[in-house]
Amino acid sequence: MNVLVTGNMGYLGPLVVRQLRKTLQPVRILGLDAGYFEECLLDVRHLPDEAADEQILGDVREVSPDLLASVDSVVHLAGVSNDPIGNAFGDATMAVNYGATAALAGKARSAGVRSFVFASSCSVYGFAEDGARSESSAVNPLTAYARSKVAAERALEALASEAFTTTCLRFATACGISPRLRLDLVLNDFVASAVSKGEIRILSDGSPWRPLINVADMARAIEWAVCRPASNGGASLVVNAGSAEWNYQVRDLARAVADAIPGVRVSINKDAQPDKRSYKVSFELFRGLAPGHQPHVSLRQAISELKSGLEQAGAAGPDFEAARFVRLNTLTRLQNQGRLGPDLKWRSLFSPEGAKS
Repeated sequence: MNVLVTGNMGYLGPLVVRQLRKTLQPVRILGLDAGYFEECLLDVRHLPDEAADEQILGDVREVSPDLLASVDSVVHLAGVSNDPIGNAFGDATMAVNYGATAALAGKARSAGVRSFVFASSCSVYGFAEDGARSESSAVNPLTAYARSKVAAERALEALASEAFTTTCLRFATACGISPRLRLDLVLNDFVASAVSKGEIRILSDGSPWRPLINVADMARAIEWAVCRPASNGGASLVVNAGSAEWNYQVRDLARAVADAIPGVRVSINKDAQPDKRSYKVSFELFRGLAPGHQPHVSLRQAISELKSGLEQAGAAGPDFEAARFVRLNTLTRLQNQGRLGPDLKWRSLFSPEGAKS
């Protein structure tokens, strides 16, 4: 099997490549990435990109149809990854997350690719007080990021056929250790604050609900989606990916981190305005369709692995600098250096290769 993984040099990508390499035999993996975050390594001694058979540095908005000629499945991870980046780069968010996704899927279908797996998000549900959101619930995207995911899902649904299955995995909020760590994620941020400062400060009142999923379990869900036949879920499938046990309120996540790391203080801003991004999610459909690929990493395990990884990287002290692990900070730095434009395209004078120097 030949698999194209876009965004393989991001937070989730290394785990996906590792999972596909381990479970799909034989498999040839082609990586495509813009290279924005290639320097955001937790351990600079190891390059996770070496796990791909071939690595291409390029913009997902400019994929040549020739690249897809021998590909059996596309795993599409590349995209603007969160609300802060979406707020700062609104036009680019829609162009990358929606426009590039629709264009890539269209090229893939024309090239004879049989499956297309899209990393979507439970954030499309926005705000919901009346019970857990299921796939049949109305979406309520509150941000540019969430709106771009909804638009991409609808474009993929229109392209799906028996010969070209599309799977939109509405992932819960990601967390956990990765070779290219992100700390702009709620649990990861809490653990980093606990390790480096001995304190967790919750800017909200702590009441919002968040479903979470470990990156290793996200990779297992993607492996399932790559291999699923159209008879299991339909030619076009949108499914929440996660588990009911991982629906948490933000304050409970902070307390779980404090319980796992002795001596950590937790402060909550009780005067904060209510956070409208609050929702619980039902994962019953995913449980029924993918019983052998259910999440199995526990919250305590995820916290322990993050703690160990951060300590080994030198984060156990007040001088820890987390800027390179916050995606918006990295993009802003590249833009301030003149290497990246407001459209999130490399300037002509610079390139991903130039970013290595």
